[in-house]
Amino acid sequence: MDGGGATHLATLEEGRPSECVPPASLEANSLKKSSWGVLFTGIVGGTLVAVYAVATPFVTPALRRICLPFVPATTKQIENVVKMLECRRGPLVDIGSGDGRIVIAAAKEGFTAVGYELNPWLVWYSRYRARREGVQASARFYISDLWKVTFSQYSNVVIFGVPQMMAQLEKKLELELQDDARVIACRFPFPHWTPAQVTGEGIDTVWAYDARSFRGGDGRP
Repeated sequence: MDGGGATHLATLEEGRPSECVPPASLEANSLKKSSWGVLFTGIVGGTLVAVYAVATPFVTPALRRICLPFVPATTKQIENVVKMLECRRGPLVDIGSGDGRIVIAAAKEGFTAVGYELNPWLVWYSRYRARREGVQASARFYISDLWKVTFSQYSNVVIFGVPQMMAQLEKKLELELQDDARVIACRFPFPHWTPAQVTGEGIDTVWAYDARSFRGGDGRP
């Protein structure tokens, strides 16, 4: 090819628009979509982390061998528990205290009351409620597994249990409680003990057991 032809070809190539450079508007749209994608991913990720942080303490107990789920006590249940505590004295413990309703109600009746709860969110909320109700000095809450707590110092024990745990809890309380102790079960009775009193109906039923009775009246073995 001669020099003139090469010059003419070069002129045509210089005048042709480049096919590799996208228009400025397309670049802007692409950057905008990328920014929204990053923002959306961040929002979704943050939400999932928050949900996980809040839900994990509630879900974790369900993965244990014996689950003690949180089901708030009804107003009638609380009234029935307080009725079973009439003329009683001494410290009280609520095993699996949930949002603190029983402990706070007992503190208002003059008891020194303690709640043990595995869920830290519920313990913190219970402490807040106790302060709001003005009974924080006599209503205490602790994060703990009930199987790792010794109940020998308590004269009154309240439990909102589930059937799968009641037989095992019977054995633990028989070994640990003093002879003048009273155990109050809500929703589900103990399988082998004979209650001294029963009050309420349906889910509001409450059973009261005296230590001397479930030991056969012979005192501590």
